[in-house]
Order: sequence, then C-alpha cells, then structure tokens
Amino acid sequence: MQIWNRMLGLVLLGCGLVSSAAQGLRPNLGPSLERITVSCGDLTLLLRRQSQWTPGRIDFRGAPMTTERSAYGSVFLFPDVGFIGTAHLENEPEDLKCLAFFLDGAPVGKLTETLKGGSFRFIRESRIRDFSLKSEISLKDNRLYETASVTAREDVALKLVYHFMHAWTPSVSEYLGGSDGAPQEDVSGKLLDTKAVARKFYIQRAIDWVAVYEPKSGQFAVSRLLESPKSVAHVSKIWNVPGTYRKYYLKTLQNQTVPKGFAGTWRMVTAFGASELDAWKDAARKLAGELRE
Repeated sequence: MQIWNRMLGLVLLGCGLVSSAAQGLRPNLGPSLERITVSCGDLTLLLRRQSQWTPGRIDFRGAPMTTERSAYGSVFLFPDVGFIGTAHLENEPEDLKCLAFFLDGAPVGKLTETLKGGSFRFIRESRIRDFSLKSEISLKDNRLYETASVTAREDVALKLVYHFMHAWTPSVSEYLGGSDGAPQEDVSGKLLDTKAVARKFYIQRAIDWVAVYEPKSGQFAVSRLLESPKSVAHVSKIWNVPGTYRKYYLKTLQNQTVPKGFAGTWRMVTAFGASELDAWKDAARKLAGELRE
C-alpha cells in the first residue's frame, strides 16, 4: 500500500514529449487532492487519483454519460500476471513517470479540484513492465480526444491490450457501429438487463466508429478511431454488465509477442449529441461522418 501511495503521488519534471513550455513545471498534486473535475463547453471530465490519474466519468450537458464504477484508459493483460494499468491495482500499479496539465494552452502549475476553460490537455507517461505508455487526453470544441502511444523495450508476450475503455452508464439502451467505405452494413442492437444477455460481449469486430444511446438524457455518444498501426489488428467490443455499465473496449495486440522496438499509436475522438430515440441512429451516423479527418 505504501508503494502504491508513493506512485499515485509521483509527479516528475520534464515529460519527454511535452512541449518546452512545460519544462520545469511541477504540478502540485498534494495528498489531499483526490479528484480533478475539468469543464470545457458542454463536456466535463473527472480525473481520479485512485485510478492513477485516469478518467473516472464523462458528462455531457450536465448528464453523466459514463459511470465511476470502472477503469478507463489503457490496460495490458500479461499471461504470467494478469491486468496491469489504470485502476487495475490488484497485481501491480503502473510506474507513473510524468503528469502534465494544460488549460487554454497554458501549463497548470497549481492544481485545484475544479478547472474550467475553453480547452484542456492532459499528458500522462508511465511504464508498464517493459512497455512505455504515453497517454494524452484533450477537450476542445465539445469533443474528447484520446491518444495512446506504446513502445516496447524488450520482446514481451501479451494476451491483449485494451485502449480507450469507456464505461457507459448502465442506462445506455442501444448501440450502433459502422465502417467507412465497407460493403458490410452497420452493426446495431439493444442493450438489455435480462439474465440471458448479462456479461455478454457485443460487436466484436473491426469497425471505424461506435455509438451508444442514453435514453434518460436523450443523448448519444459517437467514438471514432482516427489512427491505429496498420500492422496491428484491432477489435471493438461492448461488454454488457447490467446495473454496472455497458463498457466499450478497443482490443489490440492479442495473443502475440510484441517485439523489442515496437512503436504504435492509437487515437480516438468522442463527440456527443441529443436526439429522440427514433432518430438517434441517423443523427449518430451524421456525427460519425463529421468526425472523419
């Protein structure tokens, strides 16, 4: 526990890939600061110390679209130990190397429980065994951008890696996904609370974007994969755990030995909208198209 607490509080100077404006920055993450809530436009993002400063909840227009009852970010599954990364502390924590915060383009040296501005950028560098992980989150123009860059120092056997875990609230009732320029039709369905579909995985194929609908708020979210290594397969999936979450995962690097020197980057953007139930799929398809770069 003492080792975990030291790692959770560790903030070092000079993130290797952070702009020179942040060099010499030492954000104040004192032991009393457990949560940071960032608001930009219609989006609010919660970051939590408990999960090693990874996301804890995403709100749109004041309505929670995800739940705090889960882990976010990236996690690695090793055949000899299990999961390591983000809030998965049951085996060993990540070795956090650097945290850097920017609000409206300027470095934030003194952090408080709430931050508000036009844009936000958060960089988190860590080491997970023989992998280096650089995670970046940005809020701007009412969109959430996430990047995960992975490099391998040695040959490493993996069962899988999950990126961009989004624990959508358990009230989410439908999903939709599609691929650009592909002959296959969109994949869609309902997310129910019955025992017959409890802990069932949906989608489970490579697609370019995934959307979910939350009926209480009348809002939806669309997540589009903007970048992934061409040589590495990826699969999108939603895990249905009634009463807990409808959780999105991007699964990659499955059942393989990642070679020394490997370097790969994945990027995703998530945007939100509002619609009546009978019109949300058309609205989500339109937004998915707007998110293409």
